[in-house]
Amino acid sequence: MILEAKNIRKSFEQGGKKLEILKGIDFKAEENKITIIVGASGAGKSTFLHILSGLDTPDEGEVLINETNIYSFSDDEELSKFRNAHIGFIFQFHHLLPEFTAIENVALPQLINGTDREDALKNAEKLLDLVGLKHRTEHKPSELSGGEQQRVAVARALINNPDIIFADEPTGNLDSQNSEILHNLFVNLNKELGATFLMVTHNPNLVKLADEVFEMIDGKIYKK
Repeated sequence: MILEAKNIRKSFEQGGKKLEILKGIDFKAEENKITIIVGASGAGKSTFLHILSGLDTPDEGEVLINETNIYSFSDDEELSKFRNAHIGFIFQFHHLLPEFTAIENVALPQLINGTDREDALKNAEKLLDLVGLKHRTEHKPSELSGGEQQRVAVARALINNPDIIFADEPTGNLDSQNSEILHNLFVNLNKELGATFLMVTHNPNLVKLADEVFEMIDGKIYKK
């Protein structure tokens, strides 16, 4: 198992009352597979994904990625370093830096890790070629279509060869044609690179491509 979550609990205050969103969830995801979580809006899927990826903290429980408890680090800086080295994340919106070119946006996580600039740019160019954007390396986000921007974000998530890639509604902001391009890309990356994906989505066409599907209902998660 690449990922294991144990007894994950998370609550929020709402109207002066405590609202329990995640109710003691145990969960595992296998390496080299595409795993998808579905469920109704507001079920807590994104909250759960953010906890699994270290972007949010649980009230209780632990998350192990390759047997490392990501909430055992002594400070946020250590967690950030681990996340940058071992985790990729694709959001619904690409979150590219507008002042940087596509190749610079992709290279950024490696530059943060201390990789030589020339090497980081070479690695970024290879990934942009892999996602079908070699001809767009020097374009800034404003010069790219929505689908192209999202593919740049996918390449950025891959740059540090992460153990697992999390994706939160990765095609939720795209039309059907660009969604299909991205779906095919996920499958190819899984087959060619052995990339492990854990995604939250409402898109039935993406769900069809999964190796495993789980559904979140009333703060718990069930295998479909």
